[in-house]
Amino acid sequence: MPKIYEYFGIVFLFYSHEHLPIHVHAGYNEYETKFEFIYEDGKLVDVKIKKVRGREPLPVQNLKEAEKFVRLYHKQITVKWNEFFVLRKKLKFEKINTRIK
Repeated sequence: MPKIYEYFGIVFLFYSHEHLPIHVHAGYNEYETKFEFIYEDGKLVDVKIKKVRGREPLPVQNLKEAEKFVRLYHKQITVKWNEFFVLRKKLKFEKINTRIK
């Protein structure tokens, strides 16, 4: 379960045995939400917000911050997905301290 980013207390991670579509989990304390990336012709066309079974979704304010982060970092998250699940590389964790506007 590699943790790939932390953004103001929100942790973004993959689970070890994931599935398509490319997605990332965002957790904050006991809350968790999943963001699925929908690509067409190599371009991001949508980010779908999904509930995680057995977990309460992120509170509204954290959800808004997580969605802004995911939309800005979707390319980097997709690269990390491919590195981890396709190339089987170990991922580097990054803590982001600059607030997204």
